[in-house]
Amino acid sequence: MEIPGPAYRIQTQRLIVRCWHPSDAPLLSTAISQSLEHLQTWMPWAHREPKSLQQRIDWLREVRGEFDLNQNFLYGIFDLTEERVLGATGLHTRIGKDAFEIGYWVHADHINQGIASEAASALTRVAFEVHQAARVEIHCDPQNFRSAAVPRKLGFVHEATLRQRVEDQDGRKRDSMIWSLFATAYQASKAAAIELEAYDVIGRKLL
Repeated sequence: MEIPGPAYRIQTQRLIVRCWHPSDAPLLSTAISQSLEHLQTWMPWAHREPKSLQQRIDWLREVRGEFDLNQNFLYGIFDLTEERVLGATGLHTRIGKDAFEIGYWVHADHINQGIASEAASALTRVAFEVHQAARVEIHCDPQNFRSAAVPRKLGFVHEATLRQRVEDQDGRKRDSMIWSLFATAYQASKAAAIELEAYDVIGRKLL
């Protein structure tokens, strides 16, 4: 079956979730700078911040290239005007064939507003309905209660907590919770109910 996607642009009730473009570098740098203390608690990559504007542009060019080549799908989370980055998310291809891992972070000023849940719901729909995935996973630190609340809310199943599996910025091993949702259970999940529109690279409607 030919995959009609990927979805380059997704619109939900409150969000634009779309493929990054190098021109987003200033907005992304601002969002990371304003959220850095919050991000460094859970995101090892945040300890390599701040990056220069040129470094940010170069990175966004890389992730856009991976997106265009169907290698990995990283998205920015924007408000409806696309004037502010509210966070980031992605459909990561690192967990095997016909499966995706959803990752996310949210701007410090917008936590506890359901942004991560809304974005993760949208990407769950895209994974199953556009990419025809067999399985979607969300991984998080057991101590990151806000992050763990997202898959729980959406109907993912907590399969296991793997001990000492993720290395932090100091080289220490942390535990990792594994949440999964299979295609056979997707239609009954809360993620399937989110209203959205999704479009391909030239603006053709996918969902």
